[in-house]
Amino acid sequence: MSALPAARGPLSAAVLALLTAGPPAAGRLLAAPGTFAEPWGEDHQLALHLCYELHDRGLPGVWDGWEWDPELLRFRQELERPFLAAVRAEAEPVPPLREALEALLTEPPDGTGPSYFLLAEGERRHAREYLVHRSVYHLKEADPQLWMLPRIHGSAQAVLTAILYDEYGAGRPERAHASLFARMMAAFGLDPGYGHYLDLVPAPTLAVVNLMTLLGLHRALRGAAVGHFATVEITSSPGSARLAAALERLGGGPDGTLFYREHIEADAVHEQLVRRGVIEELVAAEPQCARDVAFGFAAAGVVDGRFADHLLGRWRAGRTSLRSPLPDDPL
Repeated sequence: MSALPAARGPLSAAVLALLTAGPPAAGRLLAAPGTFAEPWGEDHQLALHLCYELHDRGLPGVWDGWEWDPELLRFRQELERPFLAAVRAEAEPVPPLREALEALLTEPPDGTGPSYFLLAEGERRHAREYLVHRSVYHLKEADPQLWMLPRIHGSAQAVLTAILYDEYGAGRPERAHASLFARMMAAFGLDPGYGHYLDLVPAPTLAVVNLMTLLGLHRALRGAAVGHFATVEITSSPGSARLAAALERLGGGPDGTLFYREHIEADAVHEQLVRRGVIEELVAAEPQCARDVAFGFAAAGVVDGRFADHLLGRWRAGRTSLRSPLPDDPL
């Protein structure tokens, strides 16, 4: 990330003011915390995203020691509580694990998500916007899930490690999924720099990634983190096939489709591994995690559904899905 984003309200402004005041003890939260009543809002999601970035790549010009500052951690907790509560409220009622898993394994014949739109009627401008949204996660793909590894053990941990090893290219850096996504962005005339488009992505996009990190960072939510990750792996392959075809139709070329073509095969394998090697083994070792895994499925559906509704609502209205339009496509 080359520069800090602009604040979107008092919560994100307070975080930015604190982080740019110098090392801890050089300044306190410099603004009233405002209200935590809009957990899906732009201000709330950006503030939470900034707190989480301290655990990932860091923030430009910000001292790394802020990562574990007690005051900032308390503030982050105040951001997390209403967000998680809002996700839970929309996820209920959560079905039993077996029922929830069966539902994930059946793709509806009349799907209406972004991949269907891009394949059937999307234009190049829609594809470029979609890649900007997804860059918030895919340029650090699997990083939020690494927090799960020391929190589960035995066979489930071993299989999860194998899946994540594939996400990082299985020992070949040029095959790491984040690198493939960066190549795809460049093929569509986009800047693949980490965090380059943060000011443009709206709250529904940030919420998708924030939930991954929230679940991964809390040991008490390890079952939900597994369920969320499993949702991505189980449902990815058919969607990736649609996206690869759509991007090829829209001029993606080899680099512009490789990321999704890679996921068609890889996630078909991962779907089996995550179901039998991770979920079944985890629940066998820790039966109390079963409901949490099912909640992880439902939680992923909540944030992904909001994201899809945002994109399709804007696109069908002839508007940009970003906070402001992208520059003209150089092609």
